[in-house]
Amino acid sequence: MKKLRLILGDQLNTNHSWFQEKDTDTIYCLFEMRQETDYVQHHIQKVVGFFSAMRSFSSELSAKNHKVIYYKINDQRNKQDLVKNLLQIIQEEEIVQFEYLSPDEYRLDKQLTEFCKTISIKNTVFDTEHFYTDRSELKNFYEGKKLYVMENFYRYMRKKHHVLMEGSKPEGGEWNYDKSNRKKWKKETLIPPYKIFLKDVSELVNEIKIAEIQTIGNINTKNFEYPTTRNEVLDQLDYFCSHLLIYFGDYQDAMHTYEVNLYHSRISFAMNIKLISPKEVIEKVLETYRHFKNEIHISQVEGFIRQIIGWREYMRGMYWALMPSYKELNVLNNQNKLPNFFWTGKTKMNCLKNTINNSLDNAYAHHIQRLMITGNFALLMQIHPDEVDAWYLGIYNDAIEWVQLTNTRGMSQFADGGKIATKPYVSSANYIDKMSNYCGSCYYNKKEKITSKACPFNSLYWNFLDDKRDQLSKNRRMGMMYSLLNKIPGPDLANIKEKAQHIIENADEY
Repeated sequence: MKKLRLILGDQLNTNHSWFQEKDTDTIYCLFEMRQETDYVQHHIQKVVGFFSAMRSFSSELSAKNHKVIYYKINDQRNKQDLVKNLLQIIQEEEIVQFEYLSPDEYRLDKQLTEFCKTISIKNTVFDTEHFYTDRSELKNFYEGKKLYVMENFYRYMRKKHHVLMEGSKPEGGEWNYDKSNRKKWKKETLIPPYKIFLKDVSELVNEIKIAEIQTIGNINTKNFEYPTTRNEVLDQLDYFCSHLLIYFGDYQDAMHTYEVNLYHSRISFAMNIKLISPKEVIEKVLETYRHFKNEIHISQVEGFIRQIIGWREYMRGMYWALMPSYKELNVLNNQNKLPNFFWTGKTKMNCLKNTINNSLDNAYAHHIQRLMITGNFALLMQIHPDEVDAWYLGIYNDAIEWVQLTNTRGMSQFADGGKIATKPYVSSANYIDKMSNYCGSCYYNKKEKITSKACPFNSLYWNFLDDKRDQLSKNRRMGMMYSLLNKIPGPDLANIKEKAQHIIENADEY
């Protein structure tokens, strides 16, 4: 009985129970497709990362004597469409049973569900065996509750999986050390050179050019730096635990012009394509902490674990609890277009210039750069969330919709009205200066609001609060800000709003 099993590009889990079987009648298939490269414009490093990882995974399966059909992007038999490729193989190979792993993206889940209704052969869907939770666990956890507070889910996860627990109490006496995770990095704090993988991807980049795939961003074809095999990500994780974990929590929110990565692990891409599981990552981090307990403070470890067992699982659960209508939410009714400099990095605002150019050069920015620099500015500019979603989904190599959409439309843009974030994450220049060194060398003055050299964040911030007064003034976490807004004299506020409107209408001049 010939069986066809589909593996999507973000399902590269060699530890999956599928691959422990030795069935000569089973065929595995993987496809590089224009369907996936073209639904948004992706960073070249993202496309290269996916294709490189998929090819390595396919070779590994073949080396273990699994039968694999792999369509490269320019293969003549490649129909560039998931359904067409599957139908072609089912017919040619006389397949009688089709199986696939549950997609993490609603779009693909719907496509495969509809496809299975059209075929006459037996079909079955399996779990990816990657996450701590299943799709419905978070939704069931919050059933009957008014608010989806992440902290409650995080504590539930810690207890359920006995992570950093002493009996029923949190190890160290605190559930959350977030207040210890907000230090500004200074040059005298050592950062070891981050680990790189010397890989020549020039041939793959040439294939992408031949296919005429439109991409954004830059790439060093002689030195692709991200792990794209399981052995590489295991090495990366070892390096993080040995050299960076000791300071991760302290500086996880810090930003600096001299450093791209600071103490971040650089494993999010590999995790999101399932080369390594969250459980493996947490077990390694805890093992390191136990071994070096006198050197590594619990706040460093908890800050990292919270990102994975807390935010990562929470965001996935929220995605499946709220889709598909979630993708259409725009409760603040923002309608503006994203400035062109988001695609070029050409702006005089130092924080945006650094963050965007870093993103274009590396397909990477850490969570505070995404939330409080690019996301903050987009929200203050009142950009339509569809535009913001497309940019975030395209530019970052770890951006897959289940994690990108909830972080962007919910956490960053408050387009869901508070289902994920309890308040909009907006700020003036003050916060940016507090957490970075961007303001010190900026063209603009961080303290001014309306002069020609005034930081655009300042007028945009007060303008946003005033424009969204009806939607936000009753938010209890915004009370202090609206109290300050109400103290600004009318003529001064009018000047601030006039300045903000000029920025909104002429953003690319700034």
